[in-house]
Amino acid sequence: MTWITHLQILLLATKKMGLLLFLMIFQCAINSVNTYSVSNPNVVLLIADDLGIGDLGCYGNRTLRTPNIDRLAKEGVTLTQHLAASPLCTPSRAAFLTGRYPIRSGMAAFSRVGVFLFSASSGGLPSEEITFSKLLKQRGYTTALIGKWHLGMNCESNNDFCHHPLSHGFDYFYGLTVTNLRDCKPGQGSVFLKGVQRNHNAPFLLVLSYLHVHTALYASKMFRGKSRHGLYGDAVEEMDWSVGQILDVLENYNLSNRSLVYFSSDQGAHIEEISSSGEVHGGCNGIYKGGKSTNWEGGIRVPGLLRWPGVIQAGTYIDDPTSNMDIFPTIVKLAGAQLPYDRIIDGHDLMPLLQGKVMRSKHEFLFHYCNAYLNAVRWHPGNSESVWKVFFFTPNFTPEDSNGCYDSHVCFCYGGFITHHDPPLLFDLSRDPEEKVPLTPETESRFYEILSVIQRAVDNHTRSLQVVSDQLSWNNLVWKPWLQLCCSSFFQFCYCDYDSENGLSEVHSG
Repeated sequence: MTWITHLQILLLATKKMGLLLFLMIFQCAINSVNTYSVSNPNVVLLIADDLGIGDLGCYGNRTLRTPNIDRLAKEGVTLTQHLAASPLCTPSRAAFLTGRYPIRSGMAAFSRVGVFLFSASSGGLPSEEITFSKLLKQRGYTTALIGKWHLGMNCESNNDFCHHPLSHGFDYFYGLTVTNLRDCKPGQGSVFLKGVQRNHNAPFLLVLSYLHVHTALYASKMFRGKSRHGLYGDAVEEMDWSVGQILDVLENYNLSNRSLVYFSSDQGAHIEEISSSGEVHGGCNGIYKGGKSTNWEGGIRVPGLLRWPGVIQAGTYIDDPTSNMDIFPTIVKLAGAQLPYDRIIDGHDLMPLLQGKVMRSKHEFLFHYCNAYLNAVRWHPGNSESVWKVFFFTPNFTPEDSNGCYDSHVCFCYGGFITHHDPPLLFDLSRDPEEKVPLTPETESRFYEILSVIQRAVDNHTRSLQVVSDQLSWNNLVWKPWLQLCCSSFFQFCYCDYDSENGLSEVHSG
């Protein structure tokens, strides 16, 4: 039975339970997987969208029910200082796939808009970028991406697919090419499907990139109205159920011990989102300041859970700085592939840290960008427990004593939207994780010494950057009708049929 036939059956079988589609595609992909050594594991990467670190029981939440995600923490490693490489979807996902700061691939904007808004934009993850899916595919892995992409689609025509997941090392893609917006019908979006024949005799890479819990929020009937936090809580609990189904399939097929599972979010919760009826549609970032689109800890400190029974010690907590860019070198090395030698990889292999072979992360410095602008730097000295963080500028919150940019629903990175600091704001996150009180020369005797060390690191980092094409320029961001797959009233040569029950669509040419 072909992959397409499987999907046709699945589409009919999941009329009322859209997330079951993910589970069944996943089960279909692993039915015939053989036994592999520890050095060649199956890889399951579960990425939530806009999920706050404070939304999960394993990170302290006591009102939302997340037993399956919490199970990953109990049976694996919890990273307590795990960081997204950007506080926005597009650059964060580019960094995750490539192991590189998004500024290196042109996936960080100099303009106000920092993400792709249209599937008919011409920008996207450049073809010369090397993703972990490309390298694992070369090593014989069957690779699939289910869910959100948000890294571009086409370049010059509506079928060149130059930025599409299938052009970046994925054998299968079923999902949303942009993001979960209110652009077709309330609570619905569109899906794009392209499949090829499977390789049964290979380990697999599955990236399950959830639309949950990005707005517009959606929860199926089984979960709607069941949580204590409205529609947002319903969506979190439905996602947790889906994670449980994935873990059950691994267990039922005796794959748990041969599979590395990773759970995270692309950035922190969007705390400013309010529905038209006044209901809060954002999540909880715990004790951390700010949220999505800011480099305060609430915008970039995200869940980081990894499980591999028998290989990673269960119930372990690691408080050193780690990054979502670290997944790239970690799984590339596990698959026996070579890291690219012709470019800088900013992530570091996590396995020595996860297995307790080393006690410190290799990230002495981490650079936090607001779009293409260097916003903050983190320094974790090798001989100290301190984690210093400096801000060169901060977003202007509205009102001033709030945690967000309420007027715009997103914080911008330049001009009148920010305040520059000279000297930079300095925090020690080991003592002040909430970033409440900036240090001064009077309260920190090493104030200028710390700033000097960080400035040298910034200089070295800046020298390592090369000029690349700006994928998020206005020209690359603008909607182009000739690139549109599924068309609107502005362009009458094709149309979309929508299934009103589950938001699935088919594309028809006119």
